[in-house]
Amino acid sequence: MATPLTPDKLISILRAEGVHIAEYPGWRTRGRDDETGRPFGPVHMVLNHHTAGSNSLATVAKNGVTGLPGPLAHIHLAKTGVATMCSSGRANHAGLMARNAYTSFLNESSTHPAPAKSSGTVDGNDLSYGIETENRGDGTDVYPRAQYDAWVRINAALCRVFDWSAESCGDHKETSVEGKIDPKGPVEGYGTRGRFTYNGKQLRADVAERLKHAASWSPSTSTPAPAPSKPTTEQRLSALEKTAASQGKRIAALESK
Repeated sequence: MATPLTPDKLISILRAEGVHIAEYPGWRTRGRDDETGRPFGPVHMVLNHHTAGSNSLATVAKNGVTGLPGPLAHIHLAKTGVATMCSSGRANHAGLMARNAYTSFLNESSTHPAPAKSSGTVDGNDLSYGIETENRGDGTDVYPRAQYDAWVRINAALCRVFDWSAESCGDHKETSVEGKIDPKGPVEGYGTRGRFTYNGKQLRADVAERLKHAASWSPSTSTPAPAPSKPTTEQRLSALEKTAASQGKRIAALESK
């Protein structure tokens, strides 16, 4: 069980983790608590999303969409890696979670079952922090390196402050009973890793690795040294000639004694 962070504390832990922060006007007092009569918290997990569009900041932070008032997340993550604070209270990002899936994140299980509505549901907006990451979600729009790096850092910062493991970080598609598919899409790279396809298991592995280090840590971005090239025929012959000459000199020196 964890009490939601104050706005100042939330910003503080993200900055300590190396996340670049912006603040959407009014975010410190914006939430869905009063409108629904349901408070935010206690919180038990982080839920990750893609925006399914571009230039979505105002939609996520304030305007919402038809039938779903904003804010739609606590944090909007731009392709530049800038995290804009959108809400400090309850946000309309998670919807109904399947209880079996939610319980696996609550218990920080090493595996997470497919969400089954038959197991019952819980309102994910009450108990999870939501991150909306800018991406069209069409399977071709790429998450740049800076964006994915910040994504890992945000998840890790929340886990670190609440003493959660990386298994408290989930995807919308891993909890939703409404058939949500987010997040999805290709990632440009991370650390020394090249392009790969986003998946929750990999994100959790990257968060887990980060949690082994101080908040100031950054993954190595060095390029592995290329494999040595095979010697050419001329180089091999030259090496043999040098070896033979050296052996000849040693034999001559022994014979002269």
